[in-house]
Amino acid sequence: MSKIIRIGTRDSQLAMWQAKTVQSQLEHLGHKTVLVPVKSTGDLVLDKPLYELGITGIFTKTLDIAMLNKDIDIAVHSLKDVPTILPKGIVQAAVLKRGNINDTLVYKNNEEFLSAKDAVVATGSLRRRAQWLNRYPTHTIVGIRGNVNSRLEKLENNEEWNAAIFAGAGLGRLGITPENSINLHWMIPAPAQGAIMITALEADEEIRAICAEINDEVTEICTSIEREFLNRLEGGCTAPIGAICYINKEEEVNFKGVLLSKDGTKKIEYTKVVSLDEKDELAKLAADYIIDKGGKTLIDQLQRGDKATNIYSTKKLTDAQLQLFHNDVIAESNDAIKINPNRLTKAVIRNEIQNVIITSKNAVDALLTNFSAPELQFKNIYCVGRKTKRTIEKRIGKVKHQANSAEDLAQHLVEFMDGTEATYFCSNLRLDTIPKILSENNITVNEVEAYETKFDAEKIEGNLDGILFFSPSTVEAFLKQNKANGIAFCIGETTAKEARKYFEDVRVAKIPLVESVVELVNAYYV
Repeated sequence: MSKIIRIGTRDSQLAMWQAKTVQSQLEHLGHKTVLVPVKSTGDLVLDKPLYELGITGIFTKTLDIAMLNKDIDIAVHSLKDVPTILPKGIVQAAVLKRGNINDTLVYKNNEEFLSAKDAVVATGSLRRRAQWLNRYPTHTIVGIRGNVNSRLEKLENNEEWNAAIFAGAGLGRLGITPENSINLHWMIPAPAQGAIMITALEADEEIRAICAEINDEVTEICTSIEREFLNRLEGGCTAPIGAICYINKEEEVNFKGVLLSKDGTKKIEYTKVVSLDEKDELAKLAADYIIDKGGKTLIDQLQRGDKATNIYSTKKLTDAQLQLFHNDVIAESNDAIKINPNRLTKAVIRNEIQNVIITSKNAVDALLTNFSAPELQFKNIYCVGRKTKRTIEKRIGKVKHQANSAEDLAQHLVEFMDGTEATYFCSNLRLDTIPKILSENNITVNEVEAYETKFDAEKIEGNLDGILFFSPSTVEAFLKQNKANGIAFCIGETTAKEARKYFEDVRVAKIPLVESVVELVNAYYV
């Protein structure tokens, strides 16, 4: 080619190193080149983490514009920074042979902090943050931005920080990998991490043909799979997604992908080895698996991250249950109460008990923690709730009568129960309804505290449209930390009776199931 190839690049030290590497390879093949440094938005805005800037392609946008304006012929990028969908008219022209794929931990003093409960680690990457917290949940992550040298300097000057995480390839390419550093082989890197990419105009066939001369096919195959996986999960810099792919000596394609919640508490991982001729389906298989295992909920939560929570559940909901909510719902859930079974002696069940009252699944769990099912020879079992009935009949024995509320059950016992004595397996925080009604009707109630209920509700900031309650105890627990505001969506009448003491608008599910309570919420948003 007679004309000089204009190589566009960011002007950071690392980007210039990468551009000069491309320049060297092209000139080795006899092509004339010149570097054209361009400053990017990602280099100019250093006071916020990348995921807060809300821009995909933050390090590539300026170079894309320069190329479309024909100010440059090719652009050199770190492939992990490039959006999975390129601007119209721009294509991937080549990738160089991949470098170090690992994330590298640079630490101060020694590695003892890794086993400490409290430690401070710096990173501006949401993916690194999430994986670190998944492995070290008690550590604190702080943000850090800037070029490699400035981040190393910030680590050195900040006395409270124990370590910072870098891309191993960047440190190695600049020749500044500190002695006190280790590769984090357990951390799944960003898709295409360690690879250098060249873009060109789709219409410029001559430039594309020249770039193809320095393309590394193995790196191209592996990074394409990783990036397709990223694209199918609809993630970019704003999602904690990792992926790594390599081809072994047997020409098998090895893949590992991961999606996490921002705080690292949730992690969905996929690992697969296929033959080289099956590589085209690998990214789809991986993405479909992660989506099916709850990935859609995680992605939705990440995309809604800036929106305020409007629905709170006092019971930890599963990913499948969270997916049932209306699109306008930003739900948060946690267990407002903790249940601990008490230790019960044989004397509790030594003699055959004629009438037994059970009002929750927790009581069933507590009994079976202490005794085997054959030991629980109860003549008549009375319970509250269909779910409790199913649990009892599956694990202990036949239920004589099931009611929808504690009051309904008590009234039934007064009228139909055999004898004048009943044993009530309950919690330390049980309601007075059953003992009060039965004692008023000359029925003796022997209360056995089968389990302990502890309040463990969170304090919720801001106003809510509604709160999901699943027992009277969850109402009490929530109000220990929060004021009554919004609608009380209740699983049953007993819970609703407690909620009405504090909430003006109380709605009760038609069926005592979580899914039925969610339907109540969705009806509000229609």
